[in-house]
Amino acid sequence: MSSFLQSLLDPKKNWFAAQHMKSISKRLRHYGLRYDDLYDPYYDLDVKEALNRLPREIVDARNQRLKRAMDLSMKHEYLPENLQAMQTPFRSYLQEMLALVKKEKEEREALGALPLYQRTIP
Repeated sequence: MSSFLQSLLDPKKNWFAAQHMKSISKRLRHYGLRYDDLYDPYYDLDVKEALNRLPREIVDARNQRLKRAMDLSMKHEYLPENLQAMQTPFRSYLQEMLALVKKEKEEREALGALPLYQRTIP
């Protein structure tokens, strides 16, 4: 990515990016979610593989956050203010493992090996 584009997307350098990040943070706090919870393992098989490699406790916490968010959404409610203040929406738990999975996938493709997983139509 070019340095100009990176500076446009960096919230520390661009006021609009900072405002966007602030609004996303507020919406995630309403439901107690983290940004990494929004990745869909059914859409991207790399995400599914990264989730399979994470420790069970982290995946269970993710599933619990998603269930709580769906429950709150169905009830048309938000988390209480004291719990919203405790949330950390941009604390990542998936990005490092996802980067590792993508790097391994690119390496396998470069070596001409078969992919670890393929999407199949039932």
